[in-house]
Amino acid sequence: MLVVVWLIFILHPLRGTYANEEGDALYALRLKLTDPQSVLQSWDVTLVNPCTWFHVTCNSDNNVTRIDLGNAGLSGQLVSELGQLKGLQYLELYQNNISGPIPEELGSLTNLLSLDLYNNNLTGPIPETLGKLSSLRFLYVKLFWHLFAFFFSYLNEEFEMLYFVKSLMIIMVTDHLFVSSQG
Repeated sequence: MLVVVWLIFILHPLRGTYANEEGDALYALRLKLTDPQSVLQSWDVTLVNPCTWFHVTCNSDNNVTRIDLGNAGLSGQLVSELGQLKGLQYLELYQNNISGPIPEELGSLTNLLSLDLYNNNLTGPIPETLGKLSSLRFLYVKLFWHLFAFFFSYLNEEFEMLYFVKSLMIIMVTDHLFVSSQG
């Protein structure tokens, strides 16, 4: 009996750490964003899980499946920790002032259906890792390139990489809409 109580005591903190891993990842994002409209005010890492936070949707297993922060007045940068949200299906961050690169860790979100980063100030290429997302249906991105020529030298390569995502239906880059013939 003492051994059982000891095991419960020892293993309990591990369960809490795992359960809040998604909360830690989202909180890392919160720390990198400026939030003048206080839309992230409910994002409290001390809560049991992030399913009680505004703009976060979870499934019945309490895994984060959706983040809806479009048009929220946010600025700052995306964080690599977003790649830890393994059940994430929708990442909606359109119409903010988010800058910097798209983290390559987003390529580990194998359940991702929609990635909407449109109308931000993102820079750099679309990460090659996004080409591995076989569930991805919609990709909306507006990238600001320092040199116009730099953009065109990488654009063809990026579309070739994304072409292999058989499920991809719509790619929107800058102000052009490309509709895949696949699907």
